[in-house]
Amino acid sequence: MTTDLHHDIGTEFPELKDKIHVLKTENAHFAKLFDAYHEVDREVARIEAEVAPASDAYAEECKKKRLALKDEIFSMLKAG
Repeated sequence: MTTDLHHDIGTEFPELKDKIHVLKTENAHFAKLFDAYHEVDREVARIEAEVAPASDAYAEECKKKRLALKDEIFSMLKAG
């Protein structure tokens, strides 16, 4: 079992860390997406670590939501 189950946005896009910080502080929509992403990411990590029991369907739903949020965050990072 892996010990690093989180997919932190800063780790996913290390070359964009400065831009992430700026958007988090200056763009309320980005900050909301960022927080939602990390909430879902923590839930996925708990499921994968078997800390939080969940059905396969729920786990898959969480992973899809995380991916959709990541895509939207990445689009915003690349746009500005």
